[in-house]
Amino acid sequence: MAVTLTEAALAKYARVSLYNSPYPAHDGGCAIDLYPGTLIDGRTTAAPSPVAGTVRETRTVRAPPKPYAPEHDHLILVDCDGPTPLEGLTARILHVDPAVEAGDRVERGDSLGRLVRAGFFAPWVDNHLHVGFRRSDQNPYRASGSLPIELEVPIRPLEWDGTGQVVSTGETYAALDSPAHPAPGTDFVGVAADGGGVLDGGLPHYDGGGLLERGDGSGSLEADTEPVVSLNGDRLGVADGRTIAWDDVTVTANGEPITGLSLFCARDADFGAKLICPERTFERGERVQVRVRSSEQV
Repeated sequence: MAVTLTEAALAKYARVSLYNSPYPAHDGGCAIDLYPGTLIDGRTTAAPSPVAGTVRETRTVRAPPKPYAPEHDHLILVDCDGPTPLEGLTARILHVDPAVEAGDRVERGDSLGRLVRAGFFAPWVDNHLHVGFRRSDQNPYRASGSLPIELEVPIRPLEWDGTGQVVSTGETYAALDSPAHPAPGTDFVGVAADGGGVLDGGLPHYDGGGLLERGDGSGSLEADTEPVVSLNGDRLGVADGRTIAWDDVTVTANGEPITGLSLFCARDADFGAKLICPERTFERGERVQVRVRSSEQV
């Protein structure tokens, strides 16, 4: 059984990702991270609900210790009551300090509270809602076990030659001006893999990623196509359905290794390749050539 998120469910979010996380909850695209506002510069605090339903429970949960975040997070459980196809499921939502409580009714788009940072976040990750879905017979408290998620929205693959100019920087990242969204605020877009599909995930700083909109363009979990995934002729890994196991590869920027690439789907004007590079500094306006190499060759 897979859960389908419609355009209406994703209307309040500028960026989404099924695979860009190191945590098992995202294995196979069984959870989604929803980013209201911009991903690159903002630390937005808005937390619009992706579902309509009744709050079952809120609780504080333990988070991994990090020097830049508290050792706790918050879990909100919402029993969805429609519209289909979510009716009868329980939404499991993290990273929101709740302004709701058990018994409250929420509509899609209503505020659930304030987005917070927790020890689950890598330093380059921006504020977002983590959302998974369970059937009524499943334990809603376990970190893993949510249902696979499909996106009932078109995701436009953007060709990218691996080059770009740095337009924004932080302590752990640099954002490039390409590939640029051709019509910000409309469809979701993502970096296109060779041969089709949109890349999603942390390459290679998380163990695997995803290849969305592969094959018939419906976002289906099935893919009857060549399993080797590449970008600009550089082999990335092998896909099993839409899930990619990265090869032992290293991302380079202007010939020097960096931590990796952050790959996601977005419809905001700031879309562009995001380099994860806590070990290096890039200057605004700097031209960058990105390649992916076998780690044995770097």
